Amino acid sequence: MLQPSRLALALALVWGAAVEAQPSAAARMRRERVVTVPGAAAEPLPVVHVAHDTPTLLLFPAPINRKTLTFDESRIRILDAGERSVIVQPVADLPEGERYEVGVFFADGRAPARAAFSLVTDPAEVDTRIDVQRPELADMACPVDVPRTPRPEDFVLLGYVDKEGVTATPIKLHADSERGFSVISAMAYRGQGWVLVDATIRNYPGRAPWVPREAMLTGRAGLPLRARLVTVDEGAFVPGGFGRILAVAETAQLSNSPVYTLEVVGDGRTLTIPNVRLPKAVSGGTP
Repeated sequence: MLQPSRLALALALVWGAAVEAQPSAAARMRRERVVTVPGAAAEPLPVVHVAHDTPTLLLFPAPINRKTLTFDESRIRILDAGERSVIVQPVADLPEGERYEVGVFFADGRAPARAAFSLVTDPAEVDTRIDVQRPELADMACPVDVPRTPRPEDFVLLGYVDKEGVTATPIKLHADSERGFSVISAMAYRGQGWVLVDATIRNYPGRAPWVPREAMLTGRAGLPLRARLVTVDEGAFVPGGFGRILAVAETAQLSNSPVYTLEVVGDGRTLTIPNVRLPKAVSGGTP
């Protein structure tokens, strides 16, 4: 049998070895750091060290869209989310080799549009405050800005699609020989809070090149509504060539009309697409 003094010495040695092998939470170095979010999708996410007994503040340089916060609720808690800040804390220290993503979209939509971080637990240190920086476009490594490819979840997180999904209605083809246009395909789409007209246009041979500049939706009642115009291909619609346009408007500003006319004003000519029937808002959803 071990003598009491020898037993105490043995216990002390074992305890000391355990403390040295696994530092306590109190021994973690508390850090405040500046972190820059990736400017491209291919770049790795910045690592943030978190601990179950220490909240970590993420402070953003611009307002964020709190509704777009994504995280694993089984492992990560969001203690608070403000206009420009998020406080995170793991439910328990994350095991070695495990990491969990926390991400949020900026409210202004400027690139990079989303800030995301890889949360891990480090036995030696914990981040108490992260000052988030956004790279300027001029500072990005690639001389040409390549925006991140939108993902399906982005449309749900940003509120463009809800449980009702997206509805679509075909638009009748239309030819306007007087102005030198024909609509060879067109569809109208409706989602959560928005409508969109997608049309492919032919500019007649012998006509001048045409560049679309602005779009307007006019119903049988109410005032005309200016739509945001997107052209798929840069430059003019050449004589005899084709071009695609997208006209987007918010449903909150639409008049209560069953049929609309889409007018696209361009250089010297105006394209008119009559009989545009926008899809009706769906209610109830699929059970």
